[in-house]
Amino acid sequence: MTKTRFLALVTALVLLLTIPVTAFAQRVPPHVFVGTATLDGATAADGTVVAAWVDGAEATSGTVDGGSYTLLVDQGDASYAGTTVTFQIDGVDADQTSPWVQGGGDELDLTATGSGGGTTTPEATAMPAPTPLPGLPGKKGSTGNTGDTGATGATGTAGSSGAAGPAGPAGPAGSDGAGGQGAAGATGAAGATGAAGADGGGSSVLGIIAIILAAVAIVGAGGAYMMGRRT
Repeated sequence: MTKTRFLALVTALVLLLTIPVTAFAQRVPPHVFVGTATLDGATAADGTVVAAWVDGAEATSGTVDGGSYTLLVDQGDASYAGTTVTFQIDGVDADQTSPWVQGGGDELDLTATGSGGGTTTPEATAMPAPTPLPGLPGKKGSTGNTGDTGATGATGTAGSSGAAGPAGPAGPAGSDGAGGQGAAGATGAAGATGAAGADGGGSSVLGIIAIILAAVAIVGAGGAYMMGRRT
């Protein structure tokens, strides 16, 4: 027994001896257990709960300090005579048990594994956490402010020239000019009949004059005819 556990056991026994005699007349001295607590092959951490169970009910509990524990199993108003004390480390059944003895004191090193060495009582069984119900959908938020207009983008490159269009239809032919050939002029009047020639006994000079006058008359009639056609 180490010095620390020896002192713990002695302290517990001293406390028992200091209880007034009148109290002993009413209550039975407890059974004191001290020792180490090992969980899953390693020393239990400080603050780990070590509990003692009698007849399926938790009789008392304590915490680990420096790898050791101390338990005072007091029967109270019940009767633990002839019963067996079982132990749990952090809710896991320990491999060790011990009979309960009135005013007893034992050094008992406890060991337990994660799978549990015995039957876990209903009180030590952790209940699964209830599945939370989905919340109601939230209200639709207000519409945000319109954002600023973005900067104008750069001008794109010019497209390629389109294909040449087809030739247009030929225009209608122009109408004929208004001018035409002039109408023919009226026929000129006939020239006057020349004077009768003298009788054969006349002079030849008069005959020549008559011929000249006849020629002038003919020329005058032809000129009048031509002037009439020009007009």
